[in-house]
Amino acid sequence: MRKVLLSVAPVEAASHEIVPEAIASDVYDCYRAGACMVHLHVRDRMAALTPDLSLLEETVTAIRKRCDIVVEISTGGVSDLTIEERCHPCTPDWVEANSLNVGSVNLGASVYKNPIDEVKYCVEQILSNGKVPETEVFELGMIHTLRLLTEEFPFKDPLLLALVFGHGGEMPATRTALHHMLMCLDEEFGSHVCDRAPSLQMLSPNLERPTRECRVLWGYTQAGRKDWDMMAYALSQGANSLRVGFEDSAYLDPQTLVQTNAPLIEKAASLIREAGAEPMTANEARAQLGIGA
Repeated sequence: MRKVLLSVAPVEAASHEIVPEAIASDVYDCYRAGACMVHLHVRDRMAALTPDLSLLEETVTAIRKRCDIVVEISTGGVSDLTIEERCHPCTPDWVEANSLNVGSVNLGASVYKNPIDEVKYCVEQILSNGKVPETEVFELGMIHTLRLLTEEFPFKDPLLLALVFGHGGEMPATRTALHHMLMCLDEEFGSHVCDRAPSLQMLSPNLERPTRECRVLWGYTQAGRKDWDMMAYALSQGANSLRVGFEDSAYLDPQTLVQTNAPLIEKAASLIREAGAEPMTANEARAQLGIGA
């Protein structure tokens, strides 16, 4: 049966108090509901991004006491941190994966800066420390940049990508935008993701794929989501992963804001099952991504 990696990003970016035990309890409930990965940023007590890993380590320790969910720590986020500071979470042995950002983009009123020299430094840090990178893609050009990076650095197969939609200033959360992303993945990596996307199968024979093919696992993330239409559509087009959680949206439906992340995971897990798949377990995710191999 097809398995889908369900990730939870449980911490909202707005200023608020970070309470490790509360986050860990919420993540455990998400794990029981079907999440196999947790996505966290390095934050201080009031949720500002920081190079200090101590509060994050306390949070991960509290999570680990409850479950074996895969731990992914971001190297990104809009801040004044240097790239060296942003890469502090690439080194601890309690981190299994890191998010990777490969280009600059407008995010609402902010400019998220990722110049290529800093991107390459981040790639080196992630790979040299044996972490799995999940590349966050906000624009088509980032897919091309990632392909060039795979020619320069020893990325492992498969590539894990999170296609991110919905922020002001980047790709909108529409079917057309998703179609363009998937076609670009095929043409850059020869990944044949369009073969598995019913809406694009008729175009697949006409795509120009490279001789060197690379296996791609792509996921769908939507900032500011209020309904589940595009989540369901992404699953229907072959999405290998979904990410939900307070970092992206606390809406269960257009009228309902939830107080914990578990209802969002429960809804996402039900969508996965409605698509004829099952949420992946943490150990299945590790096996697929080569974590610990």
